[in-house]
Amino acid sequence: MPTQLVLRVLLEDPARERYGLEICSAADLPSGTIHPILARLEGYGWVESWWEEADPRQEGRPRRRYYRLTADGAERSRIALAAARSPVGRMALPSSLLRPGQVGGHG
Repeated sequence: MPTQLVLRVLLEDPARERYGLEICSAADLPSGTIHPILARLEGYGWVESWWEEADPRQEGRPRRRYYRLTADGAERSRIALAAARSPVGRMALPSSLLRPGQVGGHG
């Protein structure tokens, strides 16, 4: 369920850059929960991330790591969330859904 919450937040505006605590707040999840999820999604190619260029001393806070869905990740997220809402969706998603270029069997 936490992964679904993170995906829903990111899908609100797939092109929008969001930092970790912003995602935590929007998903109503504790901070230690989302970073492993985001790392896994990045490993699948669904999410891209980067560190901001800001100087922590000037900003008065640590640098932020920003996340955004890739185009492929947005498509796969929609499919995964739709599958999770269906009665059959309670079964594990096929691993082909996780790999780039495999959506809809058009691989």
